[in-house]
Amino acid sequence: MSNYQKRGKDELARRVAQDIFDGAYVNLGIGMPTLVANHLPAGLEVVLHSENGVLGMGPAAAEGEEDYDLINAGKQPVTLLPGGAYFHHADSFGMMRGGHLDICVLGAFQVSATGDLANWHTGAPDAIPAVGGAMDLAIGAKQTWVMMDLLDKQGRSKIVSECSYPLTGIACVKRIYGDLATLACTPQGLRLIDLVEGLVHAELERLLGLPVAAG
Repeated sequence: MSNYQKRGKDELARRVAQDIFDGAYVNLGIGMPTLVANHLPAGLEVVLHSENGVLGMGPAAAEGEEDYDLINAGKQPVTLLPGGAYFHHADSFGMMRGGHLDICVLGAFQVSATGDLANWHTGAPDAIPAVGGAMDLAIGAKQTWVMMDLLDKQGRSKIVSECSYPLTGIACVKRIYGDLATLACTPQGLRLIDLVEGLVHAELERLLGLPVAAG
């Protein structure tokens, strides 16, 4: 078995931020993806969008400086960069549905090897359905990236050959940024982009239970 160290949440957020290009309009989904705002490289002009109607978000608000009239979609207090704005929810969804976002970064319950996304419901009978804007983002953005732990709490792969949870979108995920590896989803299946130090390719395939093409 490989001797490797998983990426922590902030390390994973830095890894995602590393691939965001200058001038991109980016939506960060609820949960781990919001951390990406804190790790964008200095000098990079990235316009962050939140589906509740914010454009030009900065990092999370510092302790003691929170303004709960200025929050992201996860109800966390954020900052607004010079030139930023907040506006009607309907206009925000118009941006999402109109193809104006270059990248959205979402969490997921499952992703298929070919990029199907399930991130709004596990199918549990007692769960409250809450799709939010996930379907609009997954299909409306030019690129959909997923940021997640690759295994669930029981050690089962969250990347599967076919999603068993209700789908958010079909073949919409281009990349998966995980605690163990970064992967591309293609019509032919998974392709490796990078691995954490100490983890070998064969061990990753064993953990996921799926073939992963070399990068």
